[in-house]
Amino acid sequence: MSIKITGISKYYGSQKALNNISFEIFPGEIVGFLGPNGAGKSTLMKILTGYLQADEGKAEVCNLEINENPQEIQQKIGYLPEHNPLYTEMYVREYLQFTGSIYKIDKSRIEKVIALTGLSPEAHKKIEQLSKGYRQRVGLAAALLHEPEVLILDEPTTGLDPNQLMEIRQVIKNIGKSRENGASGKTVFLSTHIMQEVEAVCDHVIIINNGKIVADKKLKELREGNEQVIFVEFDYRIEEIALQQIPNLRSAKNTGGFTYELIFDTSKDMRPDVFDFAHDNGLKTLQLNQKTKNLENLFAELTAP
Repeated sequence: MSIKITGISKYYGSQKALNNISFEIFPGEIVGFLGPNGAGKSTLMKILTGYLQADEGKAEVCNLEINENPQEIQQKIGYLPEHNPLYTEMYVREYLQFTGSIYKIDKSRIEKVIALTGLSPEAHKKIEQLSKGYRQRVGLAAALLHEPEVLILDEPTTGLDPNQLMEIRQVIKNIGKSRENGASGKTVFLSTHIMQEVEAVCDHVIIINNGKIVADKKLKELREGNEQVIFVEFDYRIEEIALQQIPNLRSAKNTGGFTYELIFDTSKDMRPDVFDFAHDNGLKTLQLNQKTKNLENLFAELTAP
């Protein structure tokens, strides 16, 4: 188990930032940790990295309890905080050598990480000369130097332009897929409130709202869910109650003219059943479209006030 959170709660005065949350993350997963601003994302990440202590519950990384094994945990975690702290007056390679000296990292490892994060063309420059996208790469490189098993990234793409976003996303995907010393890819725990980020990078999603976990699923499962929406247009109008003959139908609503919105309580593709209904009732099907829920829709539903 890469990360295991059991009954974690955290208070700031009378405010409960985290409310008895639990989840598990397995080796090699890239997990998106989603939530509105103030939902508790950064608080949990600081607990995982040992910067904060939980008031209740237990947090484990690589099967080690955080409060009991702080030094071992630091060896296993690479952390990129939301505000990436860098010594901007230093050169890129110089900064990574300085950071690597803390872990007694061999120079060959530094060059490997520079290549992995796409920093080779900029390694000779001072950090202050770099774009924000390349500064984020420097932060990622520093977090990877000691070959951590778990990489924790807190809002790694905040403030980047579209091109920089795509570049950093690709770097993160490469890191997650990378194999070192025969091991599986790194576990990446990625905090963000950008839906496109998760859909582009992650395979597992955890959504937090007001300090509580409201979803914890594979991205594919979260998209599919147990609800399906179909829009159908017939060649003439019929009574909505007649549509109740179709299996698994929860509701039917005329949206104008001869078009109907049909909501089903199943993930099974119901379009063949709608077509059969039309045929059996002497209707012609002019249009038949299935509406796919995207992550943004689901996020809005789960985090609505």
